[in-house]
Amino acid sequence: MKMILAIVQPELLPDIKEGLLKAKISKFTVSTAKGHGSEVPVEEVYRGISYELELSNKIRIEIAVNDDFVEPVVDAICEVAKKEIAEGRGKIFISSVEDCIRIRTGERGKEAIG
Repeated sequence: MKMILAIVQPELLPDIKEGLLKAKISKFTVSTAKGHGSEVPVEEVYRGISYELELSNKIRIEIAVNDDFVEPVVDAICEVAKKEIAEGRGKIFISSVEDCIRIRTGERGKEAIG
């Protein structure tokens, strides 16, 4: 079992979601995040005062999968994120999951991930 964590640009989310659903991955968590990568800092003006945004808006996608689904998930995310060649497209992290428990039924391991 693996946990896949992807940090991507917010505008990529609809296409990534579509790609995941096509790959038969329907269980994932999405949350907002802020971060700083290799992007050029953005300068904005608020109430007449100019300042640099040090943290950019990002989307954090977390997907727990059985080992057989790791490559389809990574491929679905990369296919969307690679369409435009630019810095700051995001990162994918893959880590091992020791155990998973479905609270409702008490199932553990591969059966609990679903």
